Amino acid sequence: MKPARGITTLAEMKEFAGFSSATQRFIRRSLDVGLEREDAMIRWSRDVVEAASIRAQARLYERLPELRQIIPDDTGLNAVEPFLGRLVTFAAFDLGQGRLTSFSAFRFLYERLVGAEIRPWLPSAFCAAAALPHLHPELRRALLQSISESAATASGWSNLQPAFFPHWVEKVDGGTSLAQ
Repeated sequence: MKPARGITTLAEMKEFAGFSSATQRFIRRSLDVGLEREDAMIRWSRDVVEAASIRAQARLYERLPELRQIIPDDTGLNAVEPFLGRLVTFAAFDLGQGRLTSFSAFRFLYERLVGAEIRPWLPSAFCAAAALPHLHPELRRALLQSISESAATASGWSNLQPAFFPHWVEKVDGGTSLAQ
């Protein structure tokens, strides 16, 4: 790992640590579902409501490979319609779960689910999904207020792929010595 990559990884870890525990949990769960890392139902389901949510998310996320394939190379309007409509559907589902409470959390998740190529499209997809009527008005307000002017009006985006992909970490017994 190059030194700059290490700095990037640490910055991404710090950003993730700044999210609420519910947001962190949802991001890890979503990555397990979307990247097929773990059996999300076994790992994350605490009750029947959450089990149903994970099943719905898994059905939706089955279409992630297709979304990755149709990311437009340019901003031509011909390529936008099929792509952005699908991305907004994904975003609407995830924002509707109530665990992604800011643009930065949304961006963090989608950069990992889809890749760095998604960055130019995230502000528009986020704003469209955050304004949909299925969200409670207070959540809509909080989400839309969370996107900074600089994020909404960026003139360029990094093509550097994310380095830190958070995983489930088992709790360590505080009384057990690691030196044993």
